[in-house]
Amino acid sequence: MAATGGDQLVQVVALLAAGVVAVPLFKKLGLGSVLGYLAAGLVIGPHGLALFSNPTAILHVAEFGVVMFLFIIGLEMQPSRLWGLRRDIFGLGLAQVLSCGALLTGVGVLAGLTWPVAFVAAMGFVLTSTATVMLLMDERGDTVTPRGQKVVSILLLEDLAIVPLLLVVALIAPDHVASTRPVWQVVLVAAVAVAAVVVAGRWLLNPLFRVLAAAKAREVMTAAALLVVLGSALLMQSAGLSMAMGAFLAGVMLSESSFRHQLEADIEPFRGILLGLFFLSVGMALDLGVFASHWQQIVAGVLVFMFVKSLGIYAVARAFGSRHADAAHRMVLMAQGGEFAFVLYTAALAAGLIDGTMNAVMTAVVILSMALTPLAVGALRWLVPARAASTEGAEAPDGLTGHVLVIGFGRFGQVASQALLARGVDVAIIDRDVEMIQSAESFGFKVYYGDGCRLDVLHASGAAGVQAIAVCVDDKAAALRIVELARHEFPQARLLVRSFDREHALQLIAAGVDFQIRETFESASAFGEAALRAIGVPPETAAEIVADVRKRDLERLALQVTGGAWAGVELLHSNRMKPKPLTPPSRAGQALNEETAALTATKP
Repeated sequence: MAATGGDQLVQVVALLAAGVVAVPLFKKLGLGSVLGYLAAGLVIGPHGLALFSNPTAILHVAEFGVVMFLFIIGLEMQPSRLWGLRRDIFGLGLAQVLSCGALLTGVGVLAGLTWPVAFVAAMGFVLTSTATVMLLMDERGDTVTPRGQKVVSILLLEDLAIVPLLLVVALIAPDHVASTRPVWQVVLVAAVAVAAVVVAGRWLLNPLFRVLAAAKAREVMTAAALLVVLGSALLMQSAGLSMAMGAFLAGVMLSESSFRHQLEADIEPFRGILLGLFFLSVGMALDLGVFASHWQQIVAGVLVFMFVKSLGIYAVARAFGSRHADAAHRMVLMAQGGEFAFVLYTAALAAGLIDGTMNAVMTAVVILSMALTPLAVGALRWLVPARAASTEGAEAPDGLTGHVLVIGFGRFGQVASQALLARGVDVAIIDRDVEMIQSAESFGFKVYYGDGCRLDVLHASGAAGVQAIAVCVDDKAAALRIVELARHEFPQARLLVRSFDREHALQLIAAGVDFQIRETFESASAFGEAALRAIGVPPETAAEIVADVRKRDLERLALQVTGGAWAGVELLHSNRMKPKPLTPPSRAGQALNEETAALTATKP
């Protein structure tokens, strides 16, 4: 883009103004930020106000927004969690790519294209827009949900697929020559690059950030965060992989680092601006001249390709056990083409597989499909109503205050909060279950709608000023996420957490909680004491035995913290108390036991 300094300043102001005006307007209309950016780009681009003559140059810079987005997603994806998604990545993801690729290639051949051209057009459209999908899911809070994780898995496989697809384009090109690198060499270079990112992330980056943190230079920490993201992206690009994949791997390697939240905070402003710039440049790239002269082929291509790809996605989703609603959600979200299509089509153009007109037409098809996706996702919300209750009538927290913040107001949270409320403690309560919130309100409880896994919600709920945070949610992963956020962001608050089992309790202890209790431990202990009394053990002795069991459990838990899961196993079988002869309880004693049990059962 050849421009003077003054012209460049005008262009920068135009980019910022386009985003600032269009995005709030489109979000107000319920159309989403993606469509707002695309429309703004079209207005200020070469075919609108012509403030920019070379949108491709901006697109190359803006691609770093996608890179940084994938880095932040990686920060949320611990290695163990990623390993748990391996079936979805290499099973579900591969099945979707192959099935949709075969269907779309067949459509291209039936439309009169030669099979190499049909293959290139189809596979470019198969590679969904990571940026569009992730932003749409992020706006709706779907990224961390089970169905959102499946979508992320498929996107990861598609990022990997660009490498073999580029190889295939080189092999089937009419001017293919023997100098093309052998497949084994390409795979080896890619594997070495991945290994380098993994090694650096696991053993080098944490010490580096510790040194930088000790220097107490905030701007250097920000520079280091950008260096990690862009350096890993550059390494992967040099090895023939996608930049986004490199940034994602770097994020995964740092996901268990104590600097994770700081890195996320440093990268977030750059990610948001560059991601918006990416969609602006995609909007600019839509050639209205090509559209005017080939509008029939473009419109037909968009409708047919999106329809056929949707059928393939839905069929694969159902074959892998997804419910109809989840399959429909994935179908609508991923029926578009994506930014990797531009890379594939450009490579095909350079290799002589397609001509310039074909490249422009297919690029327009992909861009229009990206623009239609936010509209389709919005339409799905009323065509296929969500099973969950509407949030209507559930008030979001805003500037709450209190001594204790209770997160989760299910059975456990309700019982736990009774002592606080009975004492007159000022309690703020949030939960994600709208039906429960409405039910609690009918009993006089004020519960706000909010996801405790989100830092902005915690701030709005007054977490920065409370003395204690009680985490009572019924989700292991969510509890750990809240603990990580609260420990890092709200150190003044004592952290009390409901744990699910012994493994979860050990994880919470390692995370530094002030108090944790397994949700069934105390009720099971009381049950065991009642069982002892039912077979004739005197009440005092039964209470003493249960107290001893509690003590041994705490001792074993302390040993497991340092010695692993099998430490202190002998404490499970030790018998410190000598058994005494049992005498069946008298009828009066039995009646008293039954009355006590009945009273216990009626407690909330």
